[in-house]
Amino acid sequence: MHDEVNYDHKRHRHAHTVSGARAVLSLLFQERHPESLLDVGCGWGTWLRAALDLGVPEVVGVDGAAVSESDFLCPFTLFRQQNLCEQWDLDRRFDVALCLEVAEHLPPEAAPVLVASLVRHSDLILFSAAAPRQPGQHHVNCQWPEYWQEIFNRHGYTCDDGARWKIWNDAAIEPWYRQNIFRATRSTHVASTEERIRRVIHPEMLSGERATYRSEIERGILPMSWYLSIPHKAVAAKLRRKFLKVITASGS
Repeated sequence: MHDEVNYDHKRHRHAHTVSGARAVLSLLFQERHPESLLDVGCGWGTWLRAALDLGVPEVVGVDGAAVSESDFLCPFTLFRQQNLCEQWDLDRRFDVALCLEVAEHLPPEAAPVLVASLVRHSDLILFSAAAPRQPGQHHVNCQWPEYWQEIFNRHGYTCDDGARWKIWNDAAIEPWYRQNIFRATRSTHVASTEERIRRVIHPEMLSGERATYRSEIERGILPMSWYLSIPHKAVAAKLRRKFLKVITASGS
């Protein structure tokens, strides 16, 4: 069965741009230009199109939801439909694999299955998934990056969000990518002991159509522990700023 993803790509046709994808990949390719790229959850082929435009000679797109040939931005022979909730294998590896804003659409029990499929196909994975309470269609498993980081760690992959901070202020890139993106790399180091990726919300996710975060804060929907922690954190931050001013003044 291929209908496990309750997602309508047509509803979000204009939410994902080739220009945004090209900006991210241009940055990634500065370190190493791949000869092959796999996009899991490729949708209309936005990122595949960007990769082809940037000179990647071989790309393949996989998605759990149906995609029409007439709407696909690349030759349709590059598309594969797979049940992302089950293990799958294209019987080859790629220089880099992408899985961007896809994992949140799958049930929690499918999370380790998805990651296992990703690491089966590449030693380098660019990954992002919706943060808790991030608005969107059929978001059933929204998690902070550390959740996915831990699963990648089990497979011997280290994770870092350096790319996130490099694209943080690039308005050409959609804000959910700037907020959630990180890189997982196969490593011989002990991945489970690495520092956890920080929990952050991009300011642009608090405005306009994506004001759900701000609305939930104001309506008191977040857990009581969150609200109770805010005054203490604010006071601590104020004291730190006061202390630093005193130290700076005394040293001048």
